[in-house]
Amino acid sequence: MNDILDSQISLPCGVILKNRICKSALTERIAEGDNLVNQKHLNLYEKWAEGNVGTVLTGNVQVDKRYLESAGNVAIEKSNYKDQLKLLKEWTKVGTKNNTNLWMQISHAGRQTPGDLNMNPVAPSNIGLKIPGRKYGTPKPLSNEEIEDVIERFIFTAKIAQDTGFTGIQIHSAHGYLMSEFLSPDINRREDQWGGSLENRSRILLRIINGCREELGENFPISVKLNSADFQKGGFSAEDSSKVAAMLSDAKIDLLEISGGTYEQPRLLGLDSVSINPKRSEARKESTIAREAYFLAYTEEIKKVIDIPLMVTGGFRSRAAMENAINEGACEIIGIGRPLCSDPLSIKKLLDREIDVLPKFEKTLSIGPGWLSSSSPFRLIQAINAFGIQSWFYSQIRRISEGLDPDLSLNPLKAFREDGKIDKKTVQSYKFYNKS
Repeated sequence: MNDILDSQISLPCGVILKNRICKSALTERIAEGDNLVNQKHLNLYEKWAEGNVGTVLTGNVQVDKRYLESAGNVAIEKSNYKDQLKLLKEWTKVGTKNNTNLWMQISHAGRQTPGDLNMNPVAPSNIGLKIPGRKYGTPKPLSNEEIEDVIERFIFTAKIAQDTGFTGIQIHSAHGYLMSEFLSPDINRREDQWGGSLENRSRILLRIINGCREELGENFPISVKLNSADFQKGGFSAEDSSKVAAMLSDAKIDLLEISGGTYEQPRLLGLDSVSINPKRSEARKESTIAREAYFLAYTEEIKKVIDIPLMVTGGFRSRAAMENAINEGACEIIGIGRPLCSDPLSIKKLLDREIDVLPKFEKTLSIGPGWLSSSSPFRLIQAINAFGIQSWFYSQIRRISEGLDPDLSLNPLKAFREDGKIDKKTVQSYKFYNKS
């Protein structure tokens, strides 16, 4: 019997993870008030810790509450961190039960800040985001002073994570958020030290990594989430990604997570038929799709240039595919997200061999049949399906955080509508609500 999934792994910093499964970051969108942690986080993460996942990554914790990924994000900054210290410590207490590692994913939304939160986002350059059915403001290019402030915010939040009991951190540099915006030549049109060459486009990320290492010490896990590619023509390419991965390996991070896609090309959702901007979207080979995990083809190349553990997130559902990926050396850690929304104990069942395949609702959910499905010829319908499916998983997370069981019969369109109402209510509660 192959027990590779349940085997330990030692990170370069010396920390030992109890198994090869990591709950990848999932946006919870349940913070309240001044973007504060609350009892819902404790309920949710205690449930996931009970599920025998080796490492649990939080949803992206924002370093600046002016630029959120979603209403309901946790944000930690100098203006509000003292109000959260007690609950942050309680979060880590329940989230590290059962010898679980709990890592904080740290992020800045950049130009992907929703317009109902702030119509004046920031980014490397003034390249706006256009998605049917969603509103985003044209971003203001960050000044040198503002970039230095972003760097300090990441380091500050990382230190708070360590001080409150989180056992590691991850810097989010994927999915079109600020760090990945700097990496993308399509979005980063700067001509100064922060743009142009790949070395310049990587500068802010490496400054953050080096600053975190200096602040946190040599024995604290630092991870980075990196796109294998943006799957956008002219964007961050697989070749660029391999070069950045080599830089991160040289910077002595402890784990590199590979994912891919942006809001415009939601490959991260597992929706291969959906492209919000098809004219700029790169197609994916059927042979790659058939391999189950979305990004395995890329790891074959990246493994040649790094000497740190690799985590692959996106598409794994069967035990056989997970075991093969590790046994063949494609990666060391398997990232699992959405199955833990529909069944928070699914990893325990997999490791105990009660099941062989994790739930994969993302493949069957749609707002309706035929032209209303994810394969609709209409871009707006594709987008509604993509965001409706997202809302379906958000709804399950919310139910678990409230002590309820997931509602697997929920229609994505209904979830989308309900999620919108909750989102609006949360937005209006913010002290900094920007109506411009």
